[in-house]
Amino acid sequence: MRKMNNRSAIRLLYLGAVLALFYSCNSDDDDDTSGNWVKKSTFNEEARGSSAAFTIGNIGYMGTGYDGDDYYNDFWSYNMDTNSWQQLSDFPGEERSSATAFTIGNDGYMGTGYNGDTNEELSDFYKYNVGTNSWTQIADFAGSARYGAVGFGSDTYGYLGTGYDGSDKKDFWKYDPTTDSWEEIYGFGGDKRRDGVTFTIDNEVYLVTGISNGVYEVDFWSFNLDSEVWTQHTDIDDDDDEYIYRSNAVAFTINGKGYVACGEYSGSISTVYEYQPSSDSWEEKTAFELYARRDAIAFGDGSRAFVALGRNGTLYLDDNMQFFPDAEQDDDDN
Repeated sequence: MRKMNNRSAIRLLYLGAVLALFYSCNSDDDDDTSGNWVKKSTFNEEARGSSAAFTIGNIGYMGTGYDGDDYYNDFWSYNMDTNSWQQLSDFPGEERSSATAFTIGNDGYMGTGYNGDTNEELSDFYKYNVGTNSWTQIADFAGSARYGAVGFGSDTYGYLGTGYDGSDKKDFWKYDPTTDSWEEIYGFGGDKRRDGVTFTIDNEVYLVTGISNGVYEVDFWSFNLDSEVWTQHTDIDDDDDEYIYRSNAVAFTINGKGYVACGEYSGSISTVYEYQPSSDSWEEKTAFELYARRDAIAFGDGSRAFVALGRNGTLYLDDNMQFFPDAEQDDDDN
């Protein structure tokens, strides 16, 4: 057996030190990443992606979507307190995917989207009354028919913008339920995009992520619901080590912080980032603990958030997970 010389021994010691430092850094990174995902009640019907969802009180509502073969117009609720799903009156429009939803006060609104059976973008819109479990058709969206748009609401108005109508869009529109009319609003200085996300903290709605012409958008904006003024924030690629940019993600708010989870970036991803408005900064959290996914939905009441459904490649999903951003990660509750 050949005897090891001093130079070889030194090299091995150096390599061992490097590996020890590498694993130590990884361990520190793991310790610094907080958040835990807990499995909740599985969706009752067909697994699917590209559904539309909104939340009123402690109930999440979702409908439409696509499962790789069929488009849907069924409509469901998820009770966050009882951890149970219930089927409601079907969405009255034609089957579709990538629709847009928002709330105004205690009413839900859903419209636009894509019907692959007829290969058309859609502009019809409907109001859902929670008390009567009934739908009413309202004025069609006044912009171009589209899918992959973002929607958000306040106590008085609904808003819809961006999306894809054959080309990527950046226009925004306001819906007034008292006059049943849409009005274009101006001032958004960001890039065109589809499949972006929004989350709301107090009276600020934050718009982030999305894709346009194969390029992932990195600009980051907020919209004040009182003044209807847009403000630009630090781009999400400011730190090259942070891969917040993506498309087809979900977003939600928990206790005054915003979250972007899952989505698509050259394939389905599971990473999660937390936004702190006071410092205009992002922090990575524990990744989604089941399949990586895109085209999921999210429910949230401000203190709780759930991510459900979606797809990974051609695998369509029906699971549902609750996120606890400050808890320690635990594999035993999934």
